Amino acid sequence: MRAGLVLLGAGALLLGACEREQRDFGGDAAASAPNEQIALSTIAPGGAPPLVEITGRGEEYEGNAYQLSEGERLFHWFNCTGCHGNGGGGSGPPLIDSEWLYGSAIENIAASIREGRPNGMPSWRGRIPEEQIWQIAAYVRSMAGAVPDDAEPGRNDDMSGRPGENRMPPATPDAG
Repeated sequence: MRAGLVLLGAGALLLGACEREQRDFGGDAAASAPNEQIALSTIAPGGAPPLVEITGRGEEYEGNAYQLSEGERLFHWFNCTGCHGNGGGGSGPPLIDSEWLYGSAIENIAASIREGRPNGMPSWRGRIPEEQIWQIAAYVRSMAGAVPDDAEPGRNDDMSGRPGENRMPPATPDAG
């Protein structure tokens, strides 16, 4: 009896000493926002083209198929299509051309997403983690065809004029 009470007391002590494991699921978006200063274009009309400060960070996103596909997923998930359509524009400017008001370098696109722009583009600083901002910026560049072809994501089957190859019925070869 006495041994059972000792075991019960020891078990209670061990359970009381346990702590719940603390995990970080996704991190703090505001803490990941950098303080880097990317030269943005001025709001004044006319003048020189947008200034670009190349940081080199965009290279790891533009040439990586996984980063581009994650950017595509996030582009739709954050409802960028609500303003920019599927790249052809809408209430926001089109993203499939190569002439951009605030610069077409990935650093300028990431800055536009992070800081926002006058007349409609909201600032996502502190709301989207920095890595996801760069993924979206890389995908936006891929819409304009500015990334390597071997990394560029293909069109979704629902945007194609016909079903995907794996969804087509088997066809017999034409003897010609």
